[in-house]
Amino acid sequence: MATGREKKTAPPGAGRGLVGRLSWGLADQAASSMTNFAVGIYVARSLGLSAFGVFSLAWLTYGVVLNVARGLATDPLVVRFSGVPDASWRAATARASGAALGVGTVLGTLCLLVGLGLGGRVGPAFVCLGVVLPALLLQDAWRFAFFAAGAGRKAFLNDLVWGIALVPAMLVAARADTVGAFVLAWGASAAVAAVYGCAQSGIRPRMTRARGWLREQRDLGYRYLVENVSLSGASQLRAYGLGVIAGVGAVGAVRGAELLLGPFLALLMGLSLVTVAEAARVLRRAPHRLGRFCLLLGGGQAAAALLWGAALLLMPDRAGEFVLGGVWDSAAQLIVPATLGVAGAGLGSGAAAGLRALAAARRSLRCQLFASACYVTGGLGGAALGGTVGSAWGVAAATLCGSAVWWLQLRAALHERHRIPIPEVRTP
Repeated sequence: MATGREKKTAPPGAGRGLVGRLSWGLADQAASSMTNFAVGIYVARSLGLSAFGVFSLAWLTYGVVLNVARGLATDPLVVRFSGVPDASWRAATARASGAALGVGTVLGTLCLLVGLGLGGRVGPAFVCLGVVLPALLLQDAWRFAFFAAGAGRKAFLNDLVWGIALVPAMLVAARADTVGAFVLAWGASAAVAAVYGCAQSGIRPRMTRARGWLREQRDLGYRYLVENVSLSGASQLRAYGLGVIAGVGAVGAVRGAELLLGPFLALLMGLSLVTVAEAARVLRRAPHRLGRFCLLLGGGQAAAALLWGAALLLMPDRAGEFVLGGVWDSAAQLIVPATLGVAGAGLGSGAAAGLRALAAARRSLRCQLFASACYVTGGLGGAALGGTVGSAWGVAAATLCGSAVWWLQLRAALHERHRIPIPEVRTP
């Protein structure tokens, strides 16, 4: 057994390896988020408010399906097969990517059938989404698989290929000038990156092994499924309800306001790759400082969001119209409530990082479900009372309420931790 005077030493190059992995993670998230931001801006300028609202419904549906696939397929892969021998990683990746492809095929078929039943303006968009969903989910699965293998550079290159393929695809879609054409262009470029992922890894997705993967990972997969889908599902319900109450133009206005906050949200998503690990490090070295660390983290993100929103309020109308085209006038009315909502989410993310570092999974899931319920209630209740602007203010209030619950749960978890100290783990 090691004595108390012996020091733990890290393997040579461990620090550089960690910095490199985090750097590639930030680079990949930036590439992915900025690509999505560019697509949204281009489509908004090309289609106008109502058609952009239809495109946004398809986009949000993709977000829900993506979280289903991550919860069942790639989240368990990252948890259980990060840093394992190459043979184990390759076998697991073949099954996990097959599961993601299977989820895309099943839910894509469902979207296609729903689209055929809906008809009108919305139906064709969902038919096209159903066609491209398998490619979209497989491309995302490669990203997570590469990070599990510690090969973030490959994930970045895969997203870069997607972004490059998007350019000619979007130009072709602009000639057709329909929502369905833009959805197909978005998915076709993802298919290029998905095929490139197969070449990068040398692995063929095994859909025949998908059922076995889901069965083996059910202890993690179903919990991750609930956590991942709750918030994105709430966004989807709010979008559908807002479309029914205030029209699809309202959905486009909300998406436009989100795009204005897009660069800031991309930065926060990149930071999320680091914050939980840093919170765990604080917990290990100085447990009494975890609460303060989380407060500084959440408070800093909230303050940054408020500063970004203030800058947007000073944006000239000419610049706004250049960015969003005809969507700008409607989106500009939502900047204040949208900014407050993002600030509330940033504040809550500090507490969320602390709960994850404490491995307080039950409390974290409880907070997520409560926040999702508040989001739907506030968004639809506000829409019923005040249309698009009322929905935005309802979501802002709901997000702040959810943030308060995150902090109450973190406080309870910290008190519980102090009452039941965890014994020190010694290395042999």
